[in-house]
Amino acid sequence: MTFTEWLLFFLGVQLVHFFGTWKLYQRAGRKPWEALIPIYNGFVLMEIIKRPRWWILLLFIPIVNLLMFPIIWIETARSFGFVERKYTLLTLITFGLFAYYINYATEAPYRKDRKLDPRTPLGEWVSSIAFAIIAATMVHTYFMQPYTIPSSSLEKTLLVGDYLFVSKFHYGARVPMTTVAAPMLHDTLPIINKKSYLYEDDMEKRDQALVNKLQLPYMRLPGFQKIKRNDIVVFSWPADTVHQFFQRPDTRIRKPIDKRSNYVKRCVGVPGDSLSVVGGFVYINGTQTVLPDRAKLQFYHTIYSKKGLSTRELKEYSEKEFQREYIANFTSNQQIKAVNPYGALERIEGNKFKISTSYQGIPREVILAYNIDITESKTKVRLANLTVKIAEDLRKNPAVDSVIRNIQSKGIYSGLFPQSREYKWTQNNFGPIYIPEAGKTVAINAQTIPFYKKIIDEYEHNDLLVDGKDVYINGQKAESYTFKQDYYWMMGDNRDNSEDSRTWGYVPFNHVVGKPVMVWFSWDTETGSIRWDRMFTTVGGNGELVSYRYVVFALILAYIGYSVFRSRRKKKA
Repeated sequence: MTFTEWLLFFLGVQLVHFFGTWKLYQRAGRKPWEALIPIYNGFVLMEIIKRPRWWILLLFIPIVNLLMFPIIWIETARSFGFVERKYTLLTLITFGLFAYYINYATEAPYRKDRKLDPRTPLGEWVSSIAFAIIAATMVHTYFMQPYTIPSSSLEKTLLVGDYLFVSKFHYGARVPMTTVAAPMLHDTLPIINKKSYLYEDDMEKRDQALVNKLQLPYMRLPGFQKIKRNDIVVFSWPADTVHQFFQRPDTRIRKPIDKRSNYVKRCVGVPGDSLSVVGGFVYINGTQTVLPDRAKLQFYHTIYSKKGLSTRELKEYSEKEFQREYIANFTSNQQIKAVNPYGALERIEGNKFKISTSYQGIPREVILAYNIDITESKTKVRLANLTVKIAEDLRKNPAVDSVIRNIQSKGIYSGLFPQSREYKWTQNNFGPIYIPEAGKTVAINAQTIPFYKKIIDEYEHNDLLVDGKDVYINGQKAESYTFKQDYYWMMGDNRDNSEDSRTWGYVPFNHVVGKPVMVWFSWDTETGSIRWDRMFTTVGGNGELVSYRYVVFALILAYIGYSVFRSRRKKKA
């Protein structure tokens, strides 16, 4: 919806409210016309139902208002004597239109001395839960959101299984654009695995704009900090077309911006930068970026050893993301089927196979269950994902002959951004590119349009037509374009194992969610244990990680003790 459409919708709601309640206002001793004046009628209604005036503010906060409207409807009905459970259900089922029945079909008097306390223990419980959800929704949407790390793109800096608090207020909280959605859920309802929001989706009519009359335009509250180079940022994945994260079906879907999958990467380029990747390292305006000391860049390396390097020896340097190799003599197809999910099989001769696996290898319980004759090789050549420092340490090992970082040179088209065969870039050698800045103008031609096509068309909503070497924007031939918002370049520290801006390009500022500030819990998914040393550690900063878990636990215990003391004191009084 445009602002004009939202204004008309708002005025329509006011008319619905007026025609359904003007007699109720009159019975409460107010003037009928007071039910018609926008906002003012809300303050009057709060007086009628004997609730605080600040509730009106909650009715204008997206998502939160979805929870508040039913409460207002129920309170209105109860103010005129309709307090039984059946009337509460009728009010909810009719989306508040039960007020029309009270207004026109009854002479129910206004109950000026109505008690506001819940009439039953169940009512008290429901009331407490409702306002707890409202408070949590406010915090989740506008202040702080929990987030979990699902992939290893920032491995060594943030680990798979880290649970973060993501600040919404550092960069300014993004006002939800999808107004009809389940509170505190992202894109999917649990258990039933259905969309948690209402949004019209028509992938067949690609030439038509998506229509959703309940969508708010993009708005953001003021922040107190700009995104700085090398900040870790959570953002909505611009290329998201999946139903659920990590589940990519055959059919693609379109999502509203605020319901796209959340990614977390390091912002290596800010608006106005000229960025290139040389040998896996980022250069800004020709100078190599200096990362915080907590950032641990990783690259795939090939390790050569004439004597062979065992997995046990390699694990002294790297716990994950390396190759393992087994030799197996199979005696049945069942054994082959049991091992097949864990790696790639290559027949050597007869029933003898070589099996290449990830660092997780083949589970011992599988080997024992199927009585497989198998041994792990002490290979002379191994592939491992290592930090620069670990690679240097490994080179000093007398059992290792050399450690070579795997680098793809330019000249091979690999399908990376901007998805043009004129730009044969690789993950390790990429660019240079310009990162768009709001208000800046760039030349538009056949060479530059691959970089800015998605910005002009999808992110900034222009009608774009490319006809040979000519570019038309909104029906006019264009030789330049001025950007409407800032863009950022996001990359993972795990450089060879990260799907990032090198794949799908720029991240618009309206896709930015927030800034991770703390790891509040960390679960090692492989060992099934808590990483205590990572709990309540800060995400940013330099130096060794410091856990504040004991401070937090002490504060929690102090609060519990104070609550118990206060409760006992009240009972004595």
